[in-house]
Amino acid sequence: MRIGIPKEIKDQEGRVAMTPAGVQFVREQGQNVVVETDAGVAAGFTNRQYQAAGAQLVTTAEAWAVDLVVKVKEPLPTEYQYLGNQMVFTFFHLAGVTPTLTEALLTKGTTAIAYETLEDGNGRLPILAPMSAIAGNMATLMGAYYLARFNHGKGLQLGKVLDKRHGKVVVVGDGVVGQHAAQVACGMGAEVWVAGIDPDFMANLKTNVLPEANFFLSTPDSLARHIADADLAVGAVLCRGALAPKIITEAIVQSMGAGSVVVDVSIDQGGCIATSKPTSHSNPVFIEHGVVHYCVTNMPGAYPRTATVALEDATLPYIIGIAAKGKEGLMSDPCFAKAVNVMDGKITCKAVAEALGMMDVWVDLRI
Repeated sequence: MRIGIPKEIKDQEGRVAMTPAGVQFVREQGQNVVVETDAGVAAGFTNRQYQAAGAQLVTTAEAWAVDLVVKVKEPLPTEYQYLGNQMVFTFFHLAGVTPTLTEALLTKGTTAIAYETLEDGNGRLPILAPMSAIAGNMATLMGAYYLARFNHGKGLQLGKVLDKRHGKVVVVGDGVVGQHAAQVACGMGAEVWVAGIDPDFMANLKTNVLPEANFFLSTPDSLARHIADADLAVGAVLCRGALAPKIITEAIVQSMGAGSVVVDVSIDQGGCIATSKPTSHSNPVFIEHGVVHYCVTNMPGAYPRTATVALEDATLPYIIGIAAKGKEGLMSDPCFAKAVNVMDGKITCKAVAEALGMMDVWVDLRI
């Protein structure tokens, strides 16, 4: 199989889908790899390193004219011209973006295999997890940064000063993103509250993962009460493949003090904060109701070296699996069947079809 690695073009996106070491590994499995010139430069990987690993350096169009395109982020409008009947393996987040991408995939007959809905044998999301961890770490760091007065924040530092804790952080969601955001906040010395929906799971986290954090059951009333006096609120809600619910309402945001900060890590799936809208690394924040909003849709792209290596560790086995099965074998494999969002001009992920109001083109192709 011919595998192509295009250069990412999303704003300030420095990640690349495969390192030179990954190229060498895939080549050793009998596959051919082409890499767009300069695709890995921002992550610290040179063209010469890719060539030494056995990759052919190609143009943008040539990187897409393959059997399997492996990317990091969803195709952008300027890339739609390259879509065809190939397979594309990347983060799509189709429920959280405009329908134009889905429509392009349907029209072109592209097979869209989404990192974020791929499950392993235990029902976990192995490719989403490392990027969620990095985004969770970042959420607290960015929140702390934008609390600074020169960033229009309230001028409050998260952390201990001698033995006294300063700042209250509320993390809504106790999955991978939420756990990492809370761990960083606890490490800094802030007062940390985590909202979840499973008391037993939260009790386990309290005992084994986050002993310094406080936990509470997520309800409309409890969220309103806890976030009203929070300095930083982190939205970390995940509904697999579907549009994120607006758990943090506009009224809750309005109740926060001027200069408080919200970070919506769920923004790729539409956001879990009612006042959120997508932002970029070039223009990461906006202010609504006096509250600073950080809603960057490709947060891990800020740390491309770490993120690229972590992503590749997760994707390589599945890249080899796709190459071995081919398009024809994807829907017969429980792992890949959930990852395929679009195939043969049909939406194959029900959550995506429901979010986009396109149930008329949904079909269950799983065997």
